[in-house]
Amino acid sequence: MQKVLILGAGLSSSTLIRYMLDRAHEYGWKIRLADASLELAEKKLNGHKAGEAIKFDALDEVQRNYEIRNSDLVISMLPAKMHPLIAKDCLQHSKHLITASYISEEMKQMHEEAVKKNVLFLNEIGVDPGIDHMSAIRIIESLRTQGNRITAFESHTGGLVAPKHDNNPWNYKFTWNPRNVVVAGQGGARFLHNGKFKYIPYHNIFRRYERIYVLDMGEFESYPNRDSLKYQAAYGLQDVETMFRGTIRRPGYCRSWDILVRIGVTDDSYVVTHSQEMTYLEFIDSFLAFSTGKPVEDKLAEYAGIDKDSETMYKLRWLGLFSNEKIGIRDATPAQILQHLLSTKWKLDPDDKDMLVMQHQFEYEKDRKKKKIISSLVFKGKDAENTAMSMTVGLPVAIAAKLLLTGKINCRGVQMPLLPEIYKPVLSELEQYGIRFIDEEIGL
Repeated sequence: MQKVLILGAGLSSSTLIRYMLDRAHEYGWKIRLADASLELAEKKLNGHKAGEAIKFDALDEVQRNYEIRNSDLVISMLPAKMHPLIAKDCLQHSKHLITASYISEEMKQMHEEAVKKNVLFLNEIGVDPGIDHMSAIRIIESLRTQGNRITAFESHTGGLVAPKHDNNPWNYKFTWNPRNVVVAGQGGARFLHNGKFKYIPYHNIFRRYERIYVLDMGEFESYPNRDSLKYQAAYGLQDVETMFRGTIRRPGYCRSWDILVRIGVTDDSYVVTHSQEMTYLEFIDSFLAFSTGKPVEDKLAEYAGIDKDSETMYKLRWLGLFSNEKIGIRDATPAQILQHLLSTKWKLDPDDKDMLVMQHQFEYEKDRKKKKIISSLVFKGKDAENTAMSMTVGLPVAIAAKLLLTGKINCRGVQMPLLPEIYKPVLSELEQYGIRFIDEEIGL
């Protein structure tokens, strides 16, 4: 019997857990689900005979080593910063590891030892990163095989609320870790555009978006996402003139979020003194210039250079940023205070459905003819638990785990899902769940 240790039972793990349990009898798997909340882990297993829930502290070295040593495969759905710690123990005990997170520099340094230990550390096998890599490389390899020269590549992804349930002025609700949304873009962004290197610092990220249209879903905006250039070599696109990865939102989001960045409420570097006693109005006022008698709303509108009756100001008022409600959380950073507020305003209701939107754009030429392929995906969740985000993160992880445990994946070391032995079967099985791309080819 093969033992699978799943670390983390949060929102993104639901589909993964169910997939592994549903196939446990067929493949002879024993699933050990570890989470800081034993109650949550037990709820996710729902009494399944092949599953066992445990209370887990990732910082407990003794417990961590015991659990990893007694597993055949570790699947970590913990925060990305925990993965190098987990990976070092996996190396020590020669155990395979799968995560949905970006490969950190620390993780990358483990490649040679992982090869020597004959283990696979498969990362970036969620949705973004994950499905984006696999769907892109499939078309890139196809174009390359046909003798085409790829000149431009853009990739855009966003987790949004489905149109039927889109009922707030921001056209957004949390479908994954709220903290990641609040601090998005803080590392700046790098990309290529028409042969020119571009670096966008954090304070300008949400001013440098572009408009895209995805199938019949209408118009979206996409802001730069991290370092697009680090994927040039991985994709074999060193000679392209445009290389851009973006995050999708509905129109108007970036302009409004930019105000929050500019005044400083997304800062996560310091603690606000006596935050529990402040009102949200006092919190916002603390970032603005002193002015006797002038309403805080007017000061903010003046600072941002926008009309106080504008759509952006309406969005900010709707959030409750100018209310006299007390914040109520102690020793919080500005970003934590904002997250606390948004967690109630942007929460998925029980009957809500979310939506994953992804689009790749490839420009290429052959025999002096220029063409473009637009490859688009729209996938809607089933409900507030079986979300599109949970499915598109959890299913690729689960399918890759099955392939590894059944000997269908033989590569070793620190990897992304860019090899045919990984991306072809994973994408093929994802189509059975309705996660499929629609490709359009047009002339230029």
